[in-house]
Amino acid sequence: MMRYVALLNFTDQGLRGINQTIDRARAFRITVGKYKASLKELYWTSGQYDLIAIIEVPDEETGMALLLSLSVLGNVRSQTLRAFSSQEMEAILNKMP
Repeated sequence: MMRYVALLNFTDQGLRGINQTIDRARAFRITVGKYKASLKELYWTSGQYDLIAIIEVPDEETGMALLLSLSVLGNVRSQTLRAFSSQEMEAILNKMP
C-alpha cells in the first residue's frame, strides 16, 4: 500500500457548512473503503491547514481518483504528499550506487 498525507483547507462552501464537518468525515471514510483504501488518521488542525488526512491506497491511480472524488464535492482543497516509511526509505537508499 502507498501512503499519502493530504493537507486540506476548507473552501468557502466547506466553511459555510462547517457544522457538517464530522458527517462529511464519516462519509469520506466510507468512500475511502469503496476504493479499497484506508483512512489511517484524520485531524482537524489550527494553522496553515484545516485538516490533515493520512491515507493508504493500493496504487497511485486509486489515490488520485480518491482525492479527486473528495475535491469535486467542493468542501476542501488539498495538497498531497507521498509519504515513505523508514523501511521504504531504506529500500530507496539501497538502490543508490
